[in-house]
Amino acid sequence: MTKTISVPAISCGHCVATIQREVAELPGVTQVEAEEVARTVTVTWDPETTDWNAIDSLLREIDFAPAE
Repeated sequence: MTKTISVPAISCGHCVATIQREVAELPGVTQVEAEEVARTVTVTWDPETTDWNAIDSLLREIDFAPAE
């Protein structure tokens, strides 16, 4: 499963690296791509291993909450 979301708090390359590193560590996540200019994050994951709520919770925990 793949989802792209807007993350307004992305403002620099460090933000991109942090998001990619942290989200990639979640079990079942197979790909993470954060875009600084577009301020988006695209995540691909195995829905049998994890769900969107776990990814969303982690993003909020590291202060990169998805846009509402």
